[in-house]
Amino acid sequence: MKILFTNIKELIQVRETTITKVSGKDMRILPTIKNAFLLIENDKIIDFGEMKNAPTSVSKTIDCTGKMILPTWCDSHTHIVYAGNREQEFVDRINGLTYEEIANNGGGIVNSAKKLQQTSFDDLYQQSAKRLEEIMQLGTGAVEIKSGYGLTVEAELKMLRVIKKLKENYNLPIKATFLGAHAFPTEYKNNKEGYINLIIDEMLPKIAEENLAEFIDVFCETGYFSVEDTDKILSAGKKLGLIPKVHVNQFTTIGGVQVSIKYNALSVDHLEVMNDNDIDALKNTGTMPVALPSCSYFLSIPYTPARKMIDNGLPLALATDYNPGSTPSGNMNFVVATACIKMKMTPEEAINAATINGAYAMNVSNEVGSITKGKKANFIITKEIPSYGFIPYSFGSNLIDTVFIDGKSI
Repeated sequence: MKILFTNIKELIQVRETTITKVSGKDMRILPTIKNAFLLIENDKIIDFGEMKNAPTSVSKTIDCTGKMILPTWCDSHTHIVYAGNREQEFVDRINGLTYEEIANNGGGIVNSAKKLQQTSFDDLYQQSAKRLEEIMQLGTGAVEIKSGYGLTVEAELKMLRVIKKLKENYNLPIKATFLGAHAFPTEYKNNKEGYINLIIDEMLPKIAEENLAEFIDVFCETGYFSVEDTDKILSAGKKLGLIPKVHVNQFTTIGGVQVSIKYNALSVDHLEVMNDNDIDALKNTGTMPVALPSCSYFLSIPYTPARKMIDNGLPLALATDYNPGSTPSGNMNFVVATACIKMKMTPEEAINAATINGAYAMNVSNEVGSITKGKKANFIITKEIPSYGFIPYSFGSNLIDTVFIDGKSI
Protein backbone atom coordinates (compact mmCIF):
# COMPACT_ATOMS: atom_id res chain seq x y z
CA MET A 1 0.00 0.00 0.00
CA LYS A 2 1.24 3.48 -0.92
CA ILE A 3 0.72 6.45 1.40
CA LEU A 4 1.41 10.02 0.29
CA PHE A 5 2.19 12.68 2.91
CA THR A 6 1.47 16.12 1.48
CA ASN A 7 2.05 19.79 2.32
CA ILE A 8 4.88 18.97 4.72
CA LYS A 9 6.09 22.30 6.09
CA GLU A 10 9.67 20.96 6.11
CA LEU A 11 11.03 17.49 5.36
CA ILE A 12 14.16 17.13 7.50
CA GLN A 13 17.36 15.07 7.10
CA VAL A 14 16.87 14.42 3.39
CA ARG A 15 19.75 12.47 1.88
CA GLU A 16 19.63 11.55 -1.81
CA THR A 17 22.32 8.92 -1.28
CA THR A 18 23.07 6.90 1.83
CA ILE A 19 25.91 8.44 3.80
CA THR A 20 26.98 6.68 6.95
CA LYS A 21 27.90 9.61 9.20
CA VAL A 22 28.69 13.32 9.35
CA SER A 23 31.68 14.85 11.11
CA GLY A 24 33.05 18.22 12.18
CA LYS A 25 31.72 21.18 10.19
CA ASP A 26 29.46 18.90 8.15
CA MET A 27 27.39 18.32 11.29
CA ARG A 28 26.06 21.87 10.89
CA ILE A 29 24.52 20.92 7.54
CA LEU A 30 21.02 19.48 7.78
CA PRO A 31 19.46 19.03 4.33
CA THR A 32 15.72 19.80 4.19
CA ILE A 33 12.95 20.41 1.66
CA LYS A 34 10.27 22.99 2.42
CA ASN A 35 6.68 22.49 1.24
CA ALA A 36 7.41 18.86 0.55
CA PHE A 37 5.82 15.49 -0.06
CA LEU A 38 6.87 12.04 1.11
CA LEU A 39 5.73 8.79 -0.51
CA ILE A 40 6.03 5.41 1.19
CA GLU A 41 5.06 1.94 0.07
CA ASN A 42 4.51 -0.68 2.74
CA ASP A 43 7.58 -0.32 5.01
CA LYS A 44 9.85 1.69 2.67
CA ILE A 45 10.41 5.28 1.58
CA ILE A 46 10.06 5.36 -2.21
CA ASP A 47 9.98 9.05 -3.12
CA PHE A 48 10.05 12.63 -1.80
CA GLY A 49 10.45 16.14 -3.11
CA GLU A 50 8.76 19.50 -3.51
CA MET A 51 4.95 19.54 -3.44
CA LYS A 52 4.77 20.76 -7.03
CA ASN A 53 6.23 17.38 -8.07
CA ALA A 54 4.00 15.23 -5.87
CA PRO A 55 2.28 12.22 -7.49
CA THR A 56 -1.49 12.48 -7.88
CA SER A 57 -2.82 8.91 -8.13
CA VAL A 58 -2.29 7.43 -4.66
CA SER A 59 -4.87 5.47 -2.68
CA LYS A 60 -4.20 7.17 0.67
CA THR A 61 -3.10 10.73 1.40
CA ILE A 62 -2.23 12.34 4.74
CA ASP A 63 -2.19 16.14 4.89
CA CYS A 64 0.69 17.48 7.00
CA THR A 65 -0.01 21.21 6.66
CA GLY A 66 2.02 23.14 9.25
CA LYS A 67 3.82 19.98 10.38
CA MET A 68 7.33 18.68 9.82
CA ILE A 69 8.67 15.19 9.18
CA LEU A 70 12.05 13.91 10.29
CA PRO A 71 13.56 10.43 10.70
CA THR A 72 12.88 8.65 13.98
CA TRP A 73 15.59 8.96 16.59
CA CYS A 74 18.34 6.32 16.59
CA ASP A 75 19.19 5.54 20.23
CA SER A 76 22.51 3.68 20.12
CA HIS A 77 23.07 3.19 23.87
CA THR A 78 20.43 1.83 26.27
CA HIS A 79 20.03 -0.64 29.13
CA ILE A 80 16.24 -0.96 29.00
CA VAL A 81 16.20 -4.64 29.94
CA TYR A 82 16.27 -4.37 33.73
CA ALA A 83 14.15 -5.28 36.73
CA GLY A 84 12.54 -2.88 39.20
CA ASN A 85 14.10 0.53 39.81
CA ARG A 86 16.74 2.30 41.93
CA GLU A 87 14.58 5.12 43.27
CA GLN A 88 16.18 4.89 46.74
CA GLU A 89 19.63 5.57 45.29
CA PHE A 90 18.21 8.71 43.67
CA VAL A 91 17.20 9.89 47.13
CA ASP A 92 20.60 8.86 48.54
CA ARG A 93 22.34 11.07 45.98
CA ILE A 94 20.11 13.99 46.93
CA ASN A 95 21.24 13.38 50.51
CA GLY A 96 24.90 13.65 49.52
CA LEU A 97 26.17 10.20 48.54
CA THR A 98 28.14 9.96 45.28
CA TYR A 99 27.56 7.38 42.54
CA GLU A 100 30.78 5.65 43.59
CA GLU A 101 29.85 5.64 47.30
CA ILE A 102 26.47 4.08 46.51
CA ALA A 103 28.21 1.39 44.46
CA ASN A 104 30.69 0.70 47.27
CA ASN A 105 27.76 0.26 49.68
CA GLY A 106 26.29 -2.53 47.55
CA GLY A 107 24.11 -0.33 45.41
CA GLY A 108 24.45 0.57 41.77
CA ILE A 109 24.86 -2.09 39.12
CA VAL A 110 25.21 -4.91 41.66
CA ASN A 111 21.88 -3.90 43.21
CA SER A 112 20.18 -4.11 39.81
CA ALA A 113 21.83 -7.48 39.17
CA LYS A 114 20.36 -8.96 42.37
CA LYS A 115 16.87 -7.87 41.34
CA LEU A 116 17.25 -9.16 37.82
CA GLN A 117 18.58 -12.55 38.91
CA GLN A 118 15.40 -13.02 40.96
CA THR A 119 13.06 -11.93 38.15
CA SER A 120 11.52 -14.47 35.79
CA PHE A 121 12.10 -14.32 32.05
CA ASP A 122 8.44 -13.49 31.39
CA ASP A 123 8.32 -10.70 33.97
CA LEU A 124 11.58 -9.24 32.70
CA TYR A 125 10.28 -9.33 29.14
CA GLN A 126 7.03 -7.58 30.07
CA GLN A 127 8.87 -4.80 31.96
CA SER A 128 11.26 -4.31 29.05
CA ALA A 129 8.56 -4.40 26.36
CA LYS A 130 6.68 -1.65 28.18
CA ARG A 131 9.79 0.55 28.14
CA LEU A 132 10.41 -0.21 24.47
CA GLU A 133 6.87 0.80 23.56
CA GLU A 134 7.31 3.99 25.60
CA ILE A 135 10.42 5.10 23.71
CA MET A 136 8.82 4.25 20.37
CA GLN A 137 5.96 6.62 21.24
CA LEU A 138 8.64 9.23 22.02
CA GLY A 139 10.02 8.92 18.49
CA THR A 140 12.75 6.28 18.73
CA GLY A 141 12.79 4.06 15.66
CA ALA A 142 16.03 2.10 16.19
CA VAL A 143 17.62 1.07 19.47
CA GLU A 144 20.60 -0.75 20.92
CA ILE A 145 20.03 -2.69 24.16
CA LYS A 146 22.77 -4.00 26.46
CA SER A 147 22.94 -6.84 28.92
CA GLY A 148 25.05 -6.21 32.02
CA TYR A 149 22.56 -6.42 34.89
CA GLY A 150 22.89 -10.18 35.10
CA LEU A 151 26.52 -10.73 36.15
CA THR A 152 26.02 -14.51 36.17
CA VAL A 153 26.07 -16.83 33.18
CA GLU A 154 22.35 -17.63 33.53
CA ALA A 155 21.20 -14.04 34.14
CA GLU A 156 23.27 -12.54 31.30
CA LEU A 157 21.86 -15.13 28.91
CA LYS A 158 18.36 -14.36 30.22
CA MET A 159 18.80 -10.69 29.40
CA LEU A 160 20.07 -11.39 25.91
CA ARG A 161 17.22 -13.82 25.26
CA VAL A 162 14.77 -11.10 26.31
CA ILE A 163 16.38 -8.77 23.78
CA LYS A 164 16.09 -11.50 21.14
CA LYS A 165 12.36 -11.87 21.88
CA LEU A 166 11.91 -8.09 21.63
CA LYS A 167 13.57 -8.21 18.21
CA GLU A 168 11.13 -10.92 17.13
CA ASN A 169 8.04 -9.04 18.33
CA TYR A 170 8.73 -5.42 17.35
CA ASN A 171 9.33 -4.06 13.84
CA LEU A 172 12.16 -1.63 14.48
CA PRO A 173 15.90 -2.31 14.28
CA ILE A 174 17.03 -3.61 17.70
CA LYS A 175 20.71 -4.40 18.29
CA ALA A 176 21.98 -6.53 21.18
CA THR A 177 25.19 -5.82 23.09
CA PHE A 178 26.82 -8.17 25.60
CA LEU A 179 27.99 -6.18 28.65
CA GLY A 180 28.90 -8.89 31.13
CA ALA A 181 31.84 -6.65 32.08
CA HIS A 182 29.59 -4.02 33.64
CA ALA A 183 30.71 -4.50 37.26
CA PHE A 184 32.32 -7.17 39.40
CA PRO A 185 29.77 -9.28 41.32
CA THR A 186 30.12 -9.18 45.10
CA GLU A 187 31.41 -12.75 45.23
CA TYR A 188 34.24 -11.84 42.83
CA LYS A 189 35.37 -8.61 44.55
CA ASN A 190 38.56 -10.33 45.65
CA ASN A 191 38.86 -12.49 42.56
CA LYS A 192 38.51 -10.16 39.61
CA GLU A 193 40.52 -12.43 37.35
CA GLY A 194 38.05 -15.21 38.13
CA TYR A 195 35.11 -13.14 36.90
CA ILE A 196 36.93 -12.07 33.74
CA ASN A 197 37.67 -15.74 33.06
CA LEU A 198 33.97 -16.52 33.60
CA ILE A 199 33.08 -13.93 30.96
CA ILE A 200 35.63 -15.26 28.48
CA ASP A 201 35.40 -19.00 29.09
CA GLU A 202 31.69 -19.48 29.84
CA MET A 203 29.55 -16.48 28.87
CA LEU A 204 31.07 -15.63 25.49
CA PRO A 205 31.00 -19.15 24.00
CA LYS A 206 27.32 -19.60 24.92
CA ILE A 207 26.40 -16.17 23.55
CA ALA A 208 28.18 -16.97 20.30
CA GLU A 209 26.56 -20.41 20.10
CA GLU A 210 23.05 -18.91 20.36
CA ASN A 211 23.95 -15.82 18.28
CA LEU A 212 22.58 -13.59 21.03
CA ALA A 213 24.67 -10.44 20.47
CA GLU A 214 26.30 -8.44 17.71
CA PHE A 215 28.35 -6.16 19.95
CA ILE A 216 30.52 -6.45 23.06
CA ASP A 217 30.94 -3.75 25.70
CA VAL A 218 33.09 -3.19 28.79
CA PHE A 219 32.75 -0.56 31.51
CA CYS A 220 36.35 0.64 31.28
CA GLU A 221 36.61 2.95 34.26
CA THR A 222 38.48 3.49 37.53
CA GLY A 223 37.00 1.11 40.09
CA TYR A 224 35.47 -1.13 37.43
CA PHE A 225 37.42 -2.73 34.56
CA SER A 226 40.97 -1.59 33.86
CA VAL A 227 42.44 -0.96 30.42
CA GLU A 228 44.20 -4.33 30.69
CA ASP A 229 40.93 -6.07 31.60
CA THR A 230 39.21 -4.33 28.70
CA ASP A 231 41.94 -5.38 26.27
CA LYS A 232 41.59 -9.00 27.32
CA ILE A 233 37.79 -9.05 27.07
CA LEU A 234 37.60 -7.20 23.74
CA SER A 235 40.21 -9.55 22.29
CA ALA A 236 38.14 -12.57 23.29
CA GLY A 237 34.98 -11.02 21.90
CA LYS A 238 36.58 -10.11 18.58
CA LYS A 239 37.66 -13.72 18.09
CA LEU A 240 33.96 -14.66 18.20
CA GLY A 241 32.97 -11.89 15.79
CA LEU A 242 31.59 -9.42 18.35
CA ILE A 243 32.15 -5.74 17.51
CA PRO A 244 33.24 -3.47 20.39
CA LYS A 245 31.04 -0.60 21.66
CA VAL A 246 32.71 0.53 24.86
CA HIS A 247 31.87 2.57 27.99
CA VAL A 248 34.84 4.93 28.48
CA ASN A 249 35.79 8.21 30.18
CA GLN A 250 32.67 8.63 32.31
CA PHE A 251 34.57 9.73 35.42
CA THR A 252 38.28 9.47 34.50
CA THR A 253 40.48 9.16 31.43
CA ILE A 254 42.63 6.05 31.77
CA GLY A 255 43.24 4.94 28.17
CA GLY A 256 39.86 3.42 27.41
CA VAL A 257 39.50 5.38 24.17
CA GLN A 258 42.83 4.13 22.91
CA VAL A 259 42.25 0.44 23.71
CA SER A 260 38.82 0.64 22.07
CA ILE A 261 40.30 2.08 18.89
CA LYS A 262 42.90 -0.71 18.93
CA TYR A 263 40.04 -3.16 18.43
CA ASN A 264 38.27 -0.98 15.83
CA ALA A 265 35.38 -0.20 18.17
CA LEU A 266 32.22 0.95 16.41
CA SER A 267 31.66 3.48 19.19
CA VAL A 268 33.05 4.81 22.45
CA ASP A 269 30.33 6.02 24.78
CA HIS A 270 30.01 8.51 27.68
CA LEU A 271 33.15 10.67 27.17
CA GLU A 272 32.28 13.15 29.91
CA VAL A 273 36.00 13.49 30.66
CA MET A 274 38.14 14.00 27.54
CA ASN A 275 41.70 15.23 27.11
CA ASP A 276 43.54 16.26 23.95
CA ASN A 277 45.13 12.82 23.58
CA ASP A 278 41.70 11.18 23.57
CA ILE A 279 40.41 13.59 20.92
CA ASP A 280 43.51 13.16 18.76
CA ALA A 281 43.26 9.38 19.03
CA LEU A 282 39.73 9.42 17.60
CA LYS A 283 40.66 11.46 14.54
CA ASN A 284 40.65 9.55 11.24
CA THR A 285 39.15 6.41 12.78
CA GLY A 286 35.88 4.60 12.15
CA THR A 287 34.94 4.89 15.83
CA MET A 288 31.90 7.04 16.64
CA PRO A 289 32.03 9.09 19.86
CA VAL A 290 28.66 8.89 21.66
CA ALA A 291 27.50 11.43 24.24
CA LEU A 292 24.83 10.70 26.87
CA PRO A 293 23.70 14.12 28.12
CA SER A 294 20.73 12.98 30.18
CA CYS A 295 23.15 10.88 32.27
CA SER A 296 25.16 14.03 33.00
CA TYR A 297 21.92 15.82 33.83
CA PHE A 298 20.71 13.12 36.22
CA LEU A 299 24.05 12.53 38.00
CA SER A 300 25.16 16.20 37.96
CA ILE A 301 28.48 15.28 36.35
CA PRO A 302 30.23 17.12 33.49
CA TYR A 303 28.78 16.99 29.99
CA THR A 304 30.72 15.55 27.07
CA PRO A 305 32.76 18.43 25.54
CA ALA A 306 30.82 18.27 22.29
CA ARG A 307 31.83 21.71 21.07
CA LYS A 308 35.56 20.95 21.36
CA MET A 309 35.19 17.52 19.76
CA ILE A 310 33.13 18.71 16.78
CA ASP A 311 35.40 21.73 16.29
CA ASN A 312 38.30 19.27 16.09
CA GLY A 313 36.61 17.53 13.19
CA LEU A 314 35.10 14.57 15.03
CA PRO A 315 31.63 13.12 14.50
CA LEU A 316 29.31 12.77 17.49
CA ALA A 317 26.21 10.71 18.21
CA LEU A 318 23.65 11.26 20.95
CA ALA A 319 21.92 8.52 22.94
CA THR A 320 19.88 8.19 26.14
CA ASP A 321 21.75 5.63 28.29
CA TYR A 322 18.25 4.61 29.51
CA ASN A 323 18.91 2.60 32.70
CA PRO A 324 17.62 2.39 36.29
CA GLY A 325 20.61 3.96 38.01
CA SER A 326 21.99 6.93 36.11
CA THR A 327 19.39 7.72 33.42
CA PRO A 328 15.86 6.46 34.06
CA SER A 329 14.58 8.06 30.85
CA GLY A 330 14.53 7.02 27.21
CA ASN A 331 13.35 10.38 25.90
CA MET A 332 15.53 11.27 22.92
CA ASN A 333 13.69 14.58 22.54
CA PHE A 334 15.06 15.61 25.92
CA VAL A 335 18.53 14.37 24.89
CA VAL A 336 18.49 16.54 21.77
CA ALA A 337 17.32 19.56 23.74
CA THR A 338 19.88 19.03 26.50
CA ALA A 339 22.68 18.72 23.93
CA CYS A 340 21.72 22.14 22.58
CA ILE A 341 21.16 23.77 25.98
CA LYS A 342 24.07 22.33 27.96
CA MET A 343 26.58 21.18 25.31
CA LYS A 344 26.15 24.16 22.94
CA MET A 345 25.36 21.99 19.95
CA THR A 346 23.33 23.65 17.22
CA PRO A 347 19.92 22.14 16.41
CA GLU A 348 21.39 20.88 13.14
CA GLU A 349 24.28 19.18 14.92
CA ALA A 350 22.00 17.64 17.54
CA ILE A 351 19.53 16.27 14.98
CA ASN A 352 22.38 14.82 12.91
CA ALA A 353 23.84 13.28 16.07
CA ALA A 354 20.52 11.71 17.06
CA THR A 355 19.63 10.36 13.62
CA ILE A 356 22.29 9.60 11.02
CA ASN A 357 25.23 9.34 13.46
CA GLY A 358 23.15 7.34 15.93
CA ALA A 359 22.36 4.90 13.13
CA TYR A 360 26.07 4.56 12.37
CA ALA A 361 26.81 3.83 16.04
CA MET A 362 24.76 0.63 15.85
CA ASN A 363 25.41 -0.43 12.23
CA VAL A 364 21.95 0.40 10.86
CA SER A 365 22.87 3.25 8.51
CA ASN A 366 21.52 1.29 5.54
CA GLU A 367 18.07 1.02 7.17
CA VAL A 368 17.32 4.22 9.10
CA GLY A 369 18.71 7.61 10.14
CA SER A 370 17.69 9.72 7.14
CA ILE A 371 14.91 10.33 4.65
CA THR A 372 16.39 8.32 1.79
CA LYS A 373 14.75 6.22 -0.91
CA GLY A 374 14.87 2.55 0.02
CA LYS A 375 15.23 3.11 3.75
CA LYS A 376 12.63 2.03 6.28
CA ALA A 377 9.59 4.26 6.64
CA ASN A 378 10.46 5.15 10.24
CA PHE A 379 9.75 8.83 10.85
CA ILE A 380 8.19 11.41 13.16
CA ILE A 381 5.42 13.79 12.17
CA THR A 382 5.59 16.82 14.45
CA LYS A 383 2.74 18.94 15.63
CA GLU A 384 2.48 22.35 13.98
CA ILE A 385 5.77 24.08 14.86
CA PRO A 386 7.52 27.19 13.49
CA SER A 387 10.90 25.54 12.80
CA TYR A 388 12.94 22.44 13.67
CA GLY A 389 14.89 24.62 16.13
CA PHE A 390 11.67 24.71 18.14
CA ILE A 391 12.20 21.01 19.03
CA PRO A 392 15.14 21.67 21.41
CA TYR A 393 13.87 25.16 22.28
CA SER A 394 10.55 23.92 23.64
CA PHE A 395 12.24 21.19 25.66
CA GLY A 396 9.35 20.53 28.03
CA SER A 397 6.64 20.11 25.41
CA ASN A 398 5.53 17.03 23.52
CA LEU A 399 5.84 18.13 19.91
CA ILE A 400 5.18 14.72 18.34
CA ASP A 401 1.92 14.25 16.46
CA THR A 402 2.48 10.73 15.07
CA VAL A 403 5.30 8.18 14.90
CA PHE A 404 5.55 5.82 11.94
CA ILE A 405 7.50 2.56 12.32
CA ASP A 406 7.75 0.19 9.37
CA GLY A 407 5.29 2.37 7.47
CA LYS A 408 2.57 2.15 10.12
CA SER A 409 1.51 4.69 12.72
CA ILE A 410 1.96 3.47 16.30
